[in-house]
Amino acid sequence: MGTVSVRGFVEAYGRLYSEELGVSVSGGDDEVFKWFLASLLFGAPITESSAAKTYACFRSRGVLTPRGILEAGWDGLVEILDEGGYTRYDFKTADKLLEVAGNLTRAYGGSLSRLCRLASDARDLEDRLKALGKGVGDVTVSIFLRELRGVWEKADPYPTSLELLGGARLGLWHERASGEEALRRMKAFWRKNRVRGKSIVHFETALLRLGRECRRGKCDVRLARRR
Repeated sequence: MGTVSVRGFVEAYGRLYSEELGVSVSGGDDEVFKWFLASLLFGAPITESSAAKTYACFRSRGVLTPRGILEAGWDGLVEILDEGGYTRYDFKTADKLLEVAGNLTRAYGGSLSRLCRLASDARDLEDRLKALGKGVGDVTVSIFLRELRGVWEKADPYPTSLELLGGARLGLWHERASGEEALRRMKAFWRKNRVRGKSIVHFETALLRLGRECRRGKCDVRLARRR
């Protein structure tokens, strides 16, 4: 891709995953849970296309709420997961979805927004999300909260390993930078180089996709800095 402007970089790499799935994370609790379900699917070590296909199967079956997941039951969830190509992780993921939906219902009335309101700060929010189930780890939480940055005040995750790799490739931070330092530098860079009509989430998503390319050895992007 060579040298591009920040706008060019964000437009080429920064389309939000929630947008691609037709989910509006600012549209209320139901939409937020749809994105959480998708994040649980994207958090597994499978291809993005398989995760997106599986989410589409959940959508076509109308299984997009905690109640819907619980009503589908283990057999129903496995059927949906297999239809989407999740065969290698179908049993484990069905267990995880039932555990998460059950715990969210019991502890927060099925509302992720309520979970967020009760969290004391960004890190407590992450801990509460992880406590919903054994399969909800750092990757899933980062995927979920990244696109809620700016929607939920407490959504402020550290960049993932792929984002760290992408940012290091662009010279935004050292390759051994901590998540805390990278987050601070990313915000500072965006304040100085913000793009009209885009948010820092688009930039962060672009870093993620760049990091994935770098991991595949196909990383050829440089930013033309503003003077």
